[in-house]
Amino acid sequence: MGDTHVGVEPPRTGALFKTTVEGGGVLSVELHAHSELSYDGRDPIDLLLEQAAAVGLDALAVTDHDEIDASIEAAEKAPDYGLVGIVGMEVTSAAGHVLAFGITERVESGLPFDETLDRIRDQGGIAVVPHPFQKSRHGVAAHISDEQLASADALEVYNSRLFTGRSNRQAETFAIRNRMPMTAGSDAHISEMVGQAVTEVGADERSAAAILDGIAEGRTSVVGKRTPWRISLRQFGGGAKRRALRALNALR
Repeated sequence: MGDTHVGVEPPRTGALFKTTVEGGGVLSVELHAHSELSYDGRDPIDLLLEQAAAVGLDALAVTDHDEIDASIEAAEKAPDYGLVGIVGMEVTSAAGHVLAFGITERVESGLPFDETLDRIRDQGGIAVVPHPFQKSRHGVAAHISDEQLASADALEVYNSRLFTGRSNRQAETFAIRNRMPMTAGSDAHISEMVGQAVTEVGADERSAAAILDGIAEGRTSVVGKRTPWRISLRQFGGGAKRRALRALNALR
């Protein structure tokens, strides 16, 4: 992918592996991106897939808020772009956001944290908690115990949209202390930001199942750079505008 470390804050790293896995290799994966199906997303899945291919990623998961249809479509189209598609979504549990990967059906929103994890796993998926310590963005840590947080399959320790990096450092410290697999995500709400932060996964084959197994087993490291403030503010403003327009349309 090229060096994303130059001129940015020090990268957060997971298992620190950099060597190939016997019988497989290391795949660069975007695990947190939103399409226009999200209430705050802007772009169709084709633009997300084009960007993922253009920046040299191996795999992409579209993770819309409480929606799965675009992610399923993106996973089906991914091979046309030379990518592995991973079906996922960002579930709004009662405690906050949880990323679900490897599922086949939408996970109901509003459920307790533990039940949300159970629903994901009942479908054979894995549960990854994004931006857990950022309360203003529906991080779960303020609403659950440390034991509950540690029960997730992995923790997102680098989210490129966090302004100061403090919450990322908290997540990394927690993951290390609790020996949890670590991931990164761009949390892209516009296609240009896909690939801003990626998870490097040791996988025994180039498939969604192998990638998710690698994450669950902790064969990960993270590479990323912060989303520029002006773009984060633009994404926030654009998302607020789109939410308002959709609310108005719903009233008509």
